[in-house]
Amino acid sequence: MWSITPPETRFPHRQASTVVTVESPNGEPLVDQEIEVRQVSHSFLFGNIGFDFLDYANGTDTTEETARLAQDYLNLYNATTLPFYLGRFEPQRGKPDTARLMATARWFADRGVTVKGHPLVWHTVTPSWLNTLPLPEVEHVLRERIRRDVTEFAGVIDLWDAINEVVIMPVFTAEPNAVTKLAYVKGRIAMVRMAFEEAHEVNPHATFLLNDFDLTTAYECLIEGCLEAGIAIDAIGLQTHMHQGYKGEDQVMERVERFARYGLPLHLTETSLVSGDIMPSHIVDLNDYQIPEWPSTPEGEERQADEMVRHYTSLLGHPSVESIVYWGITDKGAWLGAPIGLIRADGSRKPSYDALEGLIKDAWWVAPTTGKTDSVGQFQLTGWLGDYEIRYGGTTKRLSLTAQSASDTVVV
Repeated sequence: MWSITPPETRFPHRQASTVVTVESPNGEPLVDQEIEVRQVSHSFLFGNIGFDFLDYANGTDTTEETARLAQDYLNLYNATTLPFYLGRFEPQRGKPDTARLMATARWFADRGVTVKGHPLVWHTVTPSWLNTLPLPEVEHVLRERIRRDVTEFAGVIDLWDAINEVVIMPVFTAEPNAVTKLAYVKGRIAMVRMAFEEAHEVNPHATFLLNDFDLTTAYECLIEGCLEAGIAIDAIGLQTHMHQGYKGEDQVMERVERFARYGLPLHLTETSLVSGDIMPSHIVDLNDYQIPEWPSTPEGEERQADEMVRHYTSLLGHPSVESIVYWGITDKGAWLGAPIGLIRADGSRKPSYDALEGLIKDAWWVAPTTGKTDSVGQFQLTGWLGDYEIRYGGTTKRLSLTAQSASDTVVV
């Protein structure tokens, strides 16, 4: 039997095998049929933020620069995170930016990109009108916001950061806001329960994350308290912004292991690596590092590319990790002005882009392959979990290779 096998075999938990039977429209096996097999997607989510494309997807940004950036984005990523910060999404009460975000979400979804909304509840970037309300009304607004947006975007966005950075939420002091006040009164676990129960009720088929940057034992205690309280957390989000330098495989994987013990999928929700000077280690809050310019450098770009390969390879090797979302494709408008993008501000690709493309679309990809079915119309496909196209005699069929495929015989 003719077999297709990708060259990379270090990650058996990311691959599966199945016997494919190719049949004619009347159900007869097509013997000695010439076919072509193409991988079209990964089930693992390789993502980035899609903040740069809100106007492009809506047709109000028609620049060639953004069009090229969108092409580079879609070439690399199969997942995106869109901004639902309440202060920007609904700066005027009752006037949410639903139409623009929906158009953007549909633009990505139509191109095979999984869309995540970020976040439903957070204590930062809150609207001024929310901060003037009494706490019972604040809670009512948050509950209604969750139900409204999860309902309206269902089917387009079925992946959400339900609540963000709860560890610091009730004691946050950088700016006054009503969400912190509410969290201080209700408590962390009650805030998490509110977010997850409201979201699950209106879209029980969606995936909702608990997301945080604090990866200390405080986050572990919060997760344990929520699980003991019966809160149905679908996945755990781990932020890994590394403006102060790559933490190395050992430290990153130690953290992954600590959170994997809860038996929930892990999403690396916010990852960044600098291609210029490293932020000083004494900075506690990354937002406190304010400098006029933070340029990318040739040496920094080579370092970033090497770290990108190391970081992604180690994470792909852990079976609990389902997603890696990088926090910015371009240096233009990047968070904190840091050179964390894979594309320079002038639109040219950094070595890190080429390095990541070499992994996702080469080392971790089944190249287009041609061959013939055997005497019973079959061939064996061993490949990365994801979707494939089978082309033969002017016909194109699609199949999904899943972790359960080992015991399947797929008919196309």
